Amino acid sequence: MKFNMLVVEHLVEKLMALALGLIVLLVFSNVVGRYALGTSFAGAEELSRLLFVWLVFLGAILTLRRRAHLGVELVQARLPRKARRVCAVITHLLTLYALWLFLVGSWAQTEIGLHNYSTVLRFPNAFIASAGLVCAASMILIVASNLLKIVTNHPDAVMAGDPPKVGALPDVSLAKTTPAGVAK
Repeated sequence: MKFNMLVVEHLVEKLMALALGLIVLLVFSNVVGRYALGTSFAGAEELSRLLFVWLVFLGAILTLRRRAHLGVELVQARLPRKARRVCAVITHLLTLYALWLFLVGSWAQTEIGLHNYSTVLRFPNAFIASAGLVCAASMILIVASNLLKIVTNHPDAVMAGDPPKVGALPDVSLAKTTPAGVAK
């Protein structure tokens, strides 16, 4: 399963890079067209906005998956393991509730967007709202999976305040150096 998740993560990274490249190309060509040729592609702004929304939400999913969101673990790091576990369960449940609200709201906006269309390109506005739907559903799976690991005491469970796992960061202490600091 881990291999498949790495493949999915790599695919999402490629989609994000493609979206960013298209945004740059659309905005740049629109600016050049406007100032050099006196004309521009009217749908470039709509398409750039659509791509940007998807870029942000896909990035949020990857960030959660990689546990890279900002967090303050100062208090939790000082708690005993059982108390950290209780805190982790409570925060995961609250996060799942917030993500459920996000999912329900995104579903409602996607349904509304099926009958509303963008001004220039005339694509359904559901394309924009569905980015939130995909984001919320993916995040629910990630958080629920970690919550299950915490509750079952699985060794791969991640809780705020836990020390970094061995192998999570490169071990630079193994490098042999001379007194001048040059590696042998």
